[in-house]
Amino acid sequence: MLYLVFMSVLLYYGVGFVPIVIMVSLMILAQFYFSDKIVMWTSGAKMVTREQYPKLYGMVEKVALSNGLPMPKVAVMNTAVPNAFATGKSKRSSVVAVTTGIMDLLDDEELEGVIAHELAHIRHRDVLVLTLASLFSTVAFFLMRYALFRSMYGRSREGGGGGMILVLIVAGITWFVSFLIIRAISRYREFAADRGGAQMTGKPDRLASALLKINNSMRRTPQKQLQKVESMNAFFIIPALSGDTLSRLFSTHPPIEERVKRLREMA
Repeated sequence: MLYLVFMSVLLYYGVGFVPIVIMVSLMILAQFYFSDKIVMWTSGAKMVTREQYPKLYGMVEKVALSNGLPMPKVAVMNTAVPNAFATGKSKRSSVVAVTTGIMDLLDDEELEGVIAHELAHIRHRDVLVLTLASLFSTVAFFLMRYALFRSMYGRSREGGGGGMILVLIVAGITWFVSFLIIRAISRYREFAADRGGAQMTGKPDRLASALLKINNSMRRTPQKQLQKVESMNAFFIIPALSGDTLSRLFSTHPPIEERVKRLREMA
């Protein structure tokens, strides 16, 4: 929405398309560069030390070092909603965060499985993968908005009206298709993180048990608590509002039943 307002103001004052693309690209790069800080600020998670959470810190260290990964920063999000997420632009700038609720809910082996899942996201560079995958969607979105604004402001009357309409249609189709593809990629990355995490610990059944416990617990969690953290759904191991959505096609996560089934087949 910020980009949309910014772009519309620039177009209104006659700034050309190329300068706008350059400025928006710089904004997107800045967003990626500060992505870990943005996620931490949004979630309210706080970095913790070994002295504060010795068991949690030890688990992260054990799984990371035994699988050849640099030790990530460890963070705790103070909420009863049981969940976890990872963020960071690279393996060396990564953060693994868990909620206080998930530490209360899971046993040690289940929590270790969840941590391994998040470390698998880091190993697979999923933040970078999804950022690059979003590039075409972002470009198509701005082309679509540019064509629409040109039409609205009447600047397409100089003979390029038909071309602008064509750009609008193609960009709209491209954006919608890429929207679906990005969600499909996200669902695939969750399956890959489940598998990678299970391979790290050698205990796929414990990760399956953890997913079931988290899912069942969130069904009993008051909606007000879920709504406070729903902005983190794309990052969480299981979306905080995990009820039925419009369609599996629009979901960023695969169904819990399918994830558990695959993990049990691994076991």
